[in-house]
Amino acid sequence: MPEIGMILREGKGKKVYATDDPDRAIVYFKDEAMAFHGLKRGRILGKGEVNNAVCEHLFSLLEQNGIESHFIEKIDARHSLVKRCEMLPFNVKIRNRVAGRLSQRTGLPVGQKLDPVVVEYEMRESDLDVDPMINHTHIYAMKAATPEEMAQIDSTCLKVNTVLTNYLKEINIELIDFKLEFGRYHGRIIVADEITPDTARFWDSSTHEPLDKDRFRRDMDNVAEAYQEVLHRMMGVG
Repeated sequence: MPEIGMILREGKGKKVYATDDPDRAIVYFKDEAMAFHGLKRGRILGKGEVNNAVCEHLFSLLEQNGIESHFIEKIDARHSLVKRCEMLPFNVKIRNRVAGRLSQRTGLPVGQKLDPVVVEYEMRESDLDVDPMINHTHIYAMKAATPEEMAQIDSTCLKVNTVLTNYLKEINIELIDFKLEFGRYHGRIIVADEITPDTARFWDSSTHEPLDKDRFRRDMDNVAEAYQEVLHRMMGVG
């Protein structure tokens, strides 16, 4: 494993470390879980190992479909080597069905199919209780991305959604919504951060049971087992 240097940033579920190569970083996936901007905290046993493996699987799938990400290789159970990006200061939320705060904001019933797919932007790592929603003009005013970069981000989000939705359908999982982050790497905009049960809503296609962090948010049982189930289906186990 490359030598781990100073910590670059720490989020809800990961730590990111520098390496001796300025173009590379190491991501460490934690078992700690956090919701509602830190008001709820806990641990999901084995979550870090599951999320690391899920990232390897899904980012490799994206690469096979011509979508560049920061992922390079999984080093061990909890560490991955990634491209060191300049992260953009906003998240993109892609929604296929109504869930979470969208129902509260719009009055639409939870589970309703969205046509067209809804794409939202939120400030990342906000100090406010809720990540503020923003639009393209906010992003341009903040000089966070150019119109050309936003056009690429929008098209990439929809392509990622198509690739993941079609793949997950094969293993009886419906992709309800998910969050993407992007970074600049040598002038290119690429998908970064993670795609895991921490950052996506995965429902069992048959029972509509959540297989993701919503189980932790809503004090449901079998949280760790739900994470494991997602990985087992991806690996063709069970």
